[in-house]
Amino acid sequence: MSNSVHELVQLATQAAKSGNWQQAEQAWLDVIAIQPAHAQALCSLGMHAMQRADLDTALQRLESAREAAPRDYLTLMTLAAVHRQRKDAPAEREALDAALAVDPYFVPALLAKADWMERFSTPVAAAAIFRNVLAISPPEKDWPADFRSQLTHARDVVRRHTGAMQHHLERSLGDTISKLPDAQAQRWREAVAIRSGQSAPFMSMSNQLCVPRLPAIPFFAREQFPFLDRLEAKTDVIRDELKSAIATDIEKFQPYIAYKPGDPVNQWRELNHSERWSAFHLWRNGNPDTENLAKCPETAKALQSVELAGIDGLCPNVFFSALQPHTHIPPHYGESNARVIAHLPLIVPGKCRFRVGFEEREWRVGETLIFDDTIEHEAFNDSDELRVVLIFDLWNPLLSDAERHLASRLAAATREFGNS
Repeated sequence: MSNSVHELVQLATQAAKSGNWQQAEQAWLDVIAIQPAHAQALCSLGMHAMQRADLDTALQRLESAREAAPRDYLTLMTLAAVHRQRKDAPAEREALDAALAVDPYFVPALLAKADWMERFSTPVAAAAIFRNVLAISPPEKDWPADFRSQLTHARDVVRRHTGAMQHHLERSLGDTISKLPDAQAQRWREAVAIRSGQSAPFMSMSNQLCVPRLPAIPFFAREQFPFLDRLEAKTDVIRDELKSAIATDIEKFQPYIAYKPGDPVNQWRELNHSERWSAFHLWRNGNPDTENLAKCPETAKALQSVELAGIDGLCPNVFFSALQPHTHIPPHYGESNARVIAHLPLIVPGKCRFRVGFEEREWRVGETLIFDDTIEHEAFNDSDELRVVLIFDLWNPLLSDAERHLASRLAAATREFGNS
């Protein structure tokens, strides 16, 4: 035999690529005639035998290949396929576990093991593995074509399991939860959603100044801000000044998102420099806009009764936030959990909603919503009309006066360092 093992491997590989299976198999036979423990040749011969339904020969070849290369993925996965055709479930599972022992994140083995769980174990066990597969897979739009159908099945299994578990937990705990005070009940509804997989935990993520150990509270009780009644009593006059600004100073409503060329815009691409979300600023990063304040004297007077948060270079911010019809503000995080954000709704058509973490609320004219904007939040105007709210910064009510002072000093000292 004049051909070397290397030449025979090349011949077999090329023949297989060309679809000449008989020539490929003969070349692999010639390889093991020279080198009986050649793992690639043994695995390939096992695959050839499996394709022609000679499962006994396939098993023999693949076991020899595994002995020669015990950590080879292709051998282990093909061996599992042969055991499946032989209806040997324990041996199939063992081969899959062996592949995962080599790499616990090997997606084909995880998908095959989840499929095994669907056939021989419980839906819960299968869904758990499918969930892990989805967690390490790319976004759905980037799923590889070879695995798309399996990943789609994994997604559907996880959704069904999650929904069934959510329904079971709500049915089991609903009566108990409904007897709790509203704030506690909402917390446990969220706990149920997290446990079932319908939701993820929402954490506080401050882009600038983070005060650690403050609880991440999506919406605060209005009772913690007793001055709101005085402000809300001025809703009509504030709304009148807003309408006047829209009618006579519309150019003062500037795009809220305004990144410079070259800045990474991420989720803000559609709204960058867009009037679909605009703001008429009364205060911005702690600085008053005297011209705009002069155009809204009743609003300025009403704000004097509000304990606005003051953090050096960061807040207060006070502005009319205008969201055009059919506009979505994507999920994002705010600057600091030392402050909380208040929305006084002024113009609110139907089909407008607002989500902070797990909770979703609707704006109602004259009823202030106070929330922690360092928790992921987003807003929707699905109506055909403009939506406008007055947004302003308040201190987080869980901070003492001394801590409020420290928050402002920390921001100031940071700015001093940056300017040094």
